[in-house]
Amino acid sequence: MSNYENRQDRAEVTIKFGRGLMDEPFTSKNGKELVEIKIPNQDPDDRRPWESFVVPANFVHDNQYGKGVWMKLPEDGTTRLTRPIRQGQDEQGKPIWGKETREVSNTELKSLMESYKEKSRSSVMGDLTARQSEASDRAFTPRSDRDRDLPFR
Repeated sequence: MSNYENRQDRAEVTIKFGRGLMDEPFTSKNGKELVEIKIPNQDPDDRRPWESFVVPANFVHDNQYGKGVWMKLPEDGTTRLTRPIRQGQDEQGKPIWGKETREVSNTELKSLMESYKEKSRSSVMGDLTARQSEASDRAFTPRSDRDRDLPFR
């Protein structure tokens, strides 16, 4: 019995993510329908390829109110993440690729997948307050009584 099949009595973790992170479903060698899901790098300066993991396609469900998708995994389970890494070049100059794998808990996987929610928006908020203060500085101040007179009276 697999780690994912005995889910009725376990605590589960719900992971929400965008549809763009999910590849098309494929059939594995043993005939199961699977889907690969990519995890964006948290560091914007990290130029390595994104990590990914594979789950059964029936685990991923459409979000009722948006373009996103969600899935549930056992809270006490683990998931294997893989990342392609460049190992060198062959004689023709083509890159040789290998795989880097690691195991993470499903709660850690949730935080990796939903890290976009924790991004700081302070720069946007600071920009808005600066624009509001500029707008208030440029507020209309009448120069004479003629400017106070309304043209539609």
